[in-house]
Amino acid sequence: MALTRRSLLGMAGAGSAALALGACAGGSTSAGGGGGEEGDGTLQFWSNHPGSSKDIEQAIIDAWNEENPDTPAKLIDGGASYEELGQKFNAALAGGGLPDLIVASDVTWFNFAFTGATTALDDLWEEAGVDSDDLVDTLREDYAYDGKHYGMPFSRSTTLMYFNTEVMKSAGLPTDRGPETWDEFAQWAPKIMDANDGKPAVVVPDGSDYLDWYFQGMIWTFDGAYSEEWTPTFTEQGSIDAATFLQEQVAAGHIKIEKDATNSFAINNASGLLQSTGSLGGLNDSAEFDFHTTYLPGPTPGACTGGAGVAIPDGISDERKVTAMKFADFLTSTKNTITFSQATGYMPVRKSAMEDEEEKTYLEENPNAMTAIRQLSENTAPQDYARVFVSGGGQRIGAGLDRIAIAGEDVSAVMEDLQKETQEVIDRDITPNL
Repeated sequence: MALTRRSLLGMAGAGSAALALGACAGGSTSAGGGGGEEGDGTLQFWSNHPGSSKDIEQAIIDAWNEENPDTPAKLIDGGASYEELGQKFNAALAGGGLPDLIVASDVTWFNFAFTGATTALDDLWEEAGVDSDDLVDTLREDYAYDGKHYGMPFSRSTTLMYFNTEVMKSAGLPTDRGPETWDEFAQWAPKIMDANDGKPAVVVPDGSDYLDWYFQGMIWTFDGAYSEEWTPTFTEQGSIDAATFLQEQVAAGHIKIEKDATNSFAINNASGLLQSTGSLGGLNDSAEFDFHTTYLPGPTPGACTGGAGVAIPDGISDERKVTAMKFADFLTSTKNTITFSQATGYMPVRKSAMEDEEEKTYLEENPNAMTAIRQLSENTAPQDYARVFVSGGGQRIGAGLDRIAIAGEDVSAVMEDLQKETQEVIDRDITPNL
């Protein structure tokens, strides 16, 4: 994500932006001293444990505590989702007791930065001795705003296709690639279903579980988009075509939208899955069949980056900020990003990880883990403003897609609603500060 995607916002004064967008972040931008467990200096890391990573997060913290007994860290449960963690952080902004480090997702970090709730990391990188150049460029620049960086990549992902290998073989279809276009998927789908007792060719999570993220790549391949910078484009023909295609594929039984799509694939209730690379680790444990991962259909780009980074609250002391940055550096170090990525399926966030001989061997032996890394440079693009920069964008779009795909509502009417609602939020919260 290039820095210039946020340069427009540099025209907004910091004070007026924080005041105008206080509601965007869900709470006051004031902050108490916070941090620590009853003031004992313990560093608090708030996480929703992306990719069911609580155990591996705790192991990393245990290693930190052993090496840094004077500045111990504690893992705090921030909720079951990125949104719940964001709500908890907003409550802390209003009432004090701030953490030292939080997981900030692709749809939460920007509002926190824009409202002044989180701090710029660039000076802290220098003060804490962090080699920010070792962070994967694309992932690091996802957190760039107004010439500075407000997050550090942690649990980063792209969307992937997962396919039951034996089913694809039985269907006479390739196992070394996915469908090159969504039209080709529509041609493959009946063959896939015939090879697996009529079960859906692909299952996708619903709007409460980021259908809006998975659909982002699809809408691009139809020459549509959620927005062009700050201009919503839900009612453009390409956008309507993509949503219509989704509705038609669901009606045909080729695609099924489910709350727990990953489990449905793991128990062979569907032959394919559209999910995050962060689900790879869990599927390696739960699926009782061989599967392979592929890029999303093109034409390029057919997928977007996602997942989360870590951010530091602005309202804690400078001393605590430096300690938090040192911990963030440890959390995402070459060794730990390798450990974390191998356990969960998320992408390594350090360039040096890709030069590690053991990691090279692991990726050669586990090609499913390499798919997201390759796709990052070959088939991804930054997400549309309407989803990640406009407050509530992801949830609003996800609910609209549920209306289209599950309820079967009129596509044009739903897209018109999304166009209107998104424009209203931009007019209220963004335009006055540009």
